[in-house]
Amino acid sequence: MKVMILAAGVGERMRPLTEHTPKPLLEAGGRPLIAWHIEALAALGLRELVINVSHLAGQIMDWCGDGSRWGVRISYSLEPEPLETAGGIHRALPLLGDAPFLVLNGDVWTAFPLQRLLAQRNLAPGSAHLVLVDNPPQHPEGDFCMTAGGSLSARPAGTRGLTYAGIGVYTAGFFADMAPGKLPLRPLLDAAIAAGRVSGEHFGGPWTDVGTPQRLRELDVLLSSSP
Repeated sequence: MKVMILAAGVGERMRPLTEHTPKPLLEAGGRPLIAWHIEALAALGLRELVINVSHLAGQIMDWCGDGSRWGVRISYSLEPEPLETAGGIHRALPLLGDAPFLVLNGDVWTAFPLQRLLAQRNLAPGSAHLVLVDNPPQHPEGDFCMTAGGSLSARPAGTRGLTYAGIGVYTAGFFADMAPGKLPLRPLLDAAIAAGRVSGEHFGGPWTDVGTPQRLRELDVLLSSSP
């Protein structure tokens, strides 16, 4: 299974830290955020990685290189300007191939056991499988609802659901109907969920959306104090 790490964003909420350092290279627990992902993937034997880059792209490409120091192979999808999540994945499809692929947000940290997603290698064409987590304080109502059988549905107004973790398995066909260019992921997810093409699983363990300097500091303290 190939893996795409999303690393093209500007990181507006992380300013001034991201004015000179791309968010995936900000450190927590003594290593850049993106290193946590690469090390976990390499440990699972997932060695074909695609990283999309735009903001301060050269720094990410220089630091990660070709991936050989981790025993992986890294290809880069360069975006002249950030294309948001769906646009970035669509642009990278020629590098990702036809088989289902794993997508990780470069600005999250988690202890989620990625090996659980290897069961999605045979995901049906045009579908997706998402990891959902308990709602963090900054997103108290969540994104979607999930049945006991793992089917996702829209979250009715005024109710609480679960939050998309920025971790999922997608098929190339999921993006087949979109035009190239800038597009967020949420509209595609909403349409696919309405069509019954998205499944999910819940993870109740450690997960952090590193979206602000404060949350980066909190994660750094957590990881620096862990054995």
